[in-house]
Amino acid sequence: MKSSSKIMLLAASLILIGLYFTPLWWIKLDAPQYPEGLGLYIWIDQITGQNPNDLKTINGLNHYIGMKIITPESIPELTLMPYIVGFLIVSGFLVTFLSDRNWLLVWIGIFLIVLVAGLVDFYLWEYDYGHNLNPDAPIKVPGMTYQPPLIGTKQLLNMRTTSLPYIGGALAGLSFLLAVIVWYREKRTTNISSKDAKNENVLVAH
Repeated sequence: MKSSSKIMLLAASLILIGLYFTPLWWIKLDAPQYPEGLGLYIWIDQITGQNPNDLKTINGLNHYIGMKIITPESIPELTLMPYIVGFLIVSGFLVTFLSDRNWLLVWIGIFLIVLVAGLVDFYLWEYDYGHNLNPDAPIKVPGMTYQPPLIGTKQLLNMRTTSLPYIGGALAGLSFLLAVIVWYREKRTTNISSKDAKNENVLVAH
């Protein structure tokens, strides 16, 4: 593996440290009665309000339409994610040290599984909160569900709900992209070296 590839791969691992210090995801709620908007930040180990009282306010609104109260302490994924990210960081260092393209491919595969599983789990979490409503809720709208979009914007009653990756999500995507670029560069270098060796053998034979 070339030195520049090792540096890029090391950077891909180090970037993931940022996930401990910035949210992965951002959910924003806009409505006429909340001109400044409400928001939630989803971290690898917690859920916080965009403003100090946003989580409490959103839970109060959820109560009226029958949605579950969001209690970060009851979400097991928030306990597991710091260890999963830690595993990716440490294993990324090891792959850099091994300097082996096949091990890099394994690391990319594990990383991809983590990313896809995270998105699927987030979708299912949103589905559960948006569909499994308390039948005794003070406000009931027949046929209405309140699942936020996975990515994008959706109107839910008078709330305009936007869900997007935040800085931590962008860092995870950048880390994955860097690793894929390194693997592609190394594969291309190996293919070119193989072709050059074949051409030299042909010239010697003639």
